Amino acid sequence: MDIPATTLGQSALIFLFSAICVWIAGARLAYLADALADRFKLAKSLMGLLILSLATSLPEVATTLGAAIGQARDLVLNNLFGGITLQTAILAMSDFWARGPITNYPRKANHALEATLLVLLLSVALIITNLGETFVFAGVGLGSVCIAVVYGGAIWLLRRYDDSSDWVPVDLPDPDPLAFPAPTGLAVKSNRALIAQAAAACIAILIFGLLLVFSADRIAVQSGLGAGFIGVTLLALATSLPELTTSIAAVRIGAYTMAISNIFGSNLIMLVLVFPADILFRSGPILRDTSRTVSLALSFGLAVTAIYLIGLIVRRKPRVGDVGLDSILVMLTFMASLAAYYFAR
Repeated sequence: MDIPATTLGQSALIFLFSAICVWIAGARLAYLADALADRFKLAKSLMGLLILSLATSLPEVATTLGAAIGQARDLVLNNLFGGITLQTAILAMSDFWARGPITNYPRKANHALEATLLVLLLSVALIITNLGETFVFAGVGLGSVCIAVVYGGAIWLLRRYDDSSDWVPVDLPDPDPLAFPAPTGLAVKSNRALIAQAAAACIAILIFGLLLVFSADRIAVQSGLGAGFIGVTLLALATSLPELTTSIAAVRIGAYTMAISNIFGSNLIMLVLVFPADILFRSGPILRDTSRTVSLALSFGLAVTAIYLIGLIVRRKPRVGDVGLDSILVMLTFMASLAAYYFAR
């Protein structure tokens, strides 16, 4: 059945309605993830890295695989790689709701390790795109396989390192959560009820996230801006909206480490999605003959991740009000990336 045609105004209304639904579901998911972490005695950073980041990446997964099946190389790569800088900027935006720089709160080195491994994966992807996938087997490039292998090793290392305590920062801020009223009643809910609500929130994020993608794609065509520019801006925003709402909600209830791991974990997932996309893309290796925008997106992703890596290591950092200088620099870098994408489109 054909999808009914929409005007530019109707596409914008669908985008706005879907964004509101994703926002509500994402905020609820953050509260549920925090409650489940307490219930099952899980580290908030681990919950953010393995569970919350996967749940909020569902729109990216569906969009990426669907675009790969449709042989839309630019849409796949611009959405994935453009979303990395945007999602890191989301972490910077959530810093406005924290008490002091958000990168001062982690008590273990696993967040710095997450950022370091993300830098490694981004570097591997940038090298591969510049080399142009020299080795190919059954239409799949060796580079995308390398990305998947490095991702698997990164998750193994992070999981193994999670309980380590051989790195102890000083001058730690107050770890108590903010005086923000999280939804009442979660503490008395059964485990089954919490899991069921979390599953419902994930389904809502997936459904309305796909509607966001549909409307963003229509806006790209109807506005005349093109899939390349829209892919690294509006489409990346659409698929990153769950990360935005969950990160802000997590910070408001004091789950700072969960918010940080949510973003870094989502960015790692964005990179590993290149592998299944390469399998579904039958017009050759997906990382071969990429556009200039792809290299720019990877470079800006490296820049914002490196800025936060410095912020995680340097505990006494300058601040602007209550916001860390690292978050301000990430926001400025993100805005610079938008200008670069526009001129490179």
